[in-house]
Amino acid sequence: MSDHLARLTELGLTLPPVVPPVAAYQPAIRSGAHVYVSGQVPMVDGKLPEVGPVDTLELERAQELARICALNGLAAIDALVGLNAVVRIVKVTGYVAASDVYTDHPKVINGASELLGEVFGEAGRHARAAVGVSSLPMGAPVEVDMIAEVS
Repeated sequence: MSDHLARLTELGLTLPPVVPPVAAYQPAIRSGAHVYVSGQVPMVDGKLPEVGPVDTLELERAQELARICALNGLAAIDALVGLNAVVRIVKVTGYVAASDVYTDHPKVINGASELLGEVFGEAGRHARAAVGVSSLPMGAPVEVDMIAEVS
C-alpha cells in the first residue's frame, strides 16, 4: 500500500478539515470498492476565497481554486476510509462557473487533475469531464467531485 499522506507532506500539503455539507448530502460515501466524493467547492477555513465566474479571474487562480477543491475531496476520502486506502482515482468531474463564451474549462480543471497526479502518481490519472455552468452553490467559481477506488 502506498503512503499517500507522506506524499502530501513531501509536496508541502496538509489535508484541511472536511468541509461540512451545506445541504442534504454526505461529503463522501463508500459503496463496495469505491468512494464517491460529493462536489467540493474551494472552501478555505469555512469561506470561499473567491466568488463569481472564472471569467473574472486569472487562469492560474482558477486552477488554484480547482486544486483546493481536489484537496477538500481528498480530506473527505481520508475521513471516511483513510487516504492510504486509495488504489486509484477513477473519475473526476469539474464544474466551472463561466459566461457562455468562456472555453478554458479543461484548463481550469487541470488544477485538480494535476494535484491528483502529484499525490498518486500513475494511480492519479483518471477519466474526466470539465463542464461549464452558469452558477454554482454559494457563488463558487469551481466545483469538483470524484470517484476513487479503495482497498
